[in-house]
Amino acid sequence: MPKVIDIISNMRSLLGSLPKREQLVAEFVLTNLDQISFLSQNEIAKAANVSVATVNRFCTSIGCEGFRDFQIRMAQSVAVGMQYLDNRSGDMSISGQLVSQVFGNLIDTLKLTGSQLDGQQIEEAAEVLANAHRIGFLGVGGGSANVAREGANRFFRLGIPAESHSDGFLQRMVASTYSDGDVLVAISSSGQPAELLDSVTIARQYGASTISLTKKGSELSAITDISIQVDIPEDQDIYAPTSSRLAYLAIVDVLAAGAARKRPEQVKENLRRIRTSLAPLYKDTGPKPIGD
Repeated sequence: MPKVIDIISNMRSLLGSLPKREQLVAEFVLTNLDQISFLSQNEIAKAANVSVATVNRFCTSIGCEGFRDFQIRMAQSVAVGMQYLDNRSGDMSISGQLVSQVFGNLIDTLKLTGSQLDGQQIEEAAEVLANAHRIGFLGVGGGSANVAREGANRFFRLGIPAESHSDGFLQRMVASTYSDGDVLVAISSSGQPAELLDSVTIARQYGASTISLTKKGSELSAITDISIQVDIPEDQDIYAPTSSRLAYLAIVDVLAAGAARKRPEQVKENLRRIRTSLAPLYKDTGPKPIGD
């Protein structure tokens, strides 16, 4: 039987198809998710009015190796998932209220992030990036991968070869081609992905400089030459967008602006060329974003 990752969903899908006694256990578990990981096998059997052996068979039926495995995996699932399993719908405000809520959270996050940044550290990172032969931005998952792509988008305009990668295998391969004068920028709000940790280690082995944009005190922050660390609390509203990605994008913009000012002539010429290449596509020649 393939390993079941989401045992709560698996229980729900099996409702109605389990043996009658095991069905009683499933119903009890699903109606007491917040307590179930604290109950013993005997307590669950008594509450569901079944035998201890039935509870053990139930655990096997839903994809666990036994009761102990069930207890551990339920504790993990409930710890990360209760806010999504709660039946309360939360704040359903719309229109102007929703605009105020989302924009307010973003503004607060940007202010908090700005207050945590070290000016000297930003200066050092901008200096390294401005003098890079090439820059690789790495991120995994939705938010960090998008920030990495925007990093490459910002820096190629400065005349610095820049690329972004979100595939773990490709990150390792690219990192192995970096050397002295190249810069690898690893982005992660948790600082834990093994792909990033391995890629940074590989790049450093061959002499590349490494920069991380990550959580304070994370594993990733400990292994990079320069680590820009911020603690950004997530909104408890599960429907709200993740504001940390906007904070990371803002930091990338700060680094790009800083690097640009350290190579003004090259950057101005590159921006002029880009703008000139786009001029035939527009009816006017007024100020516009460079290629956006």
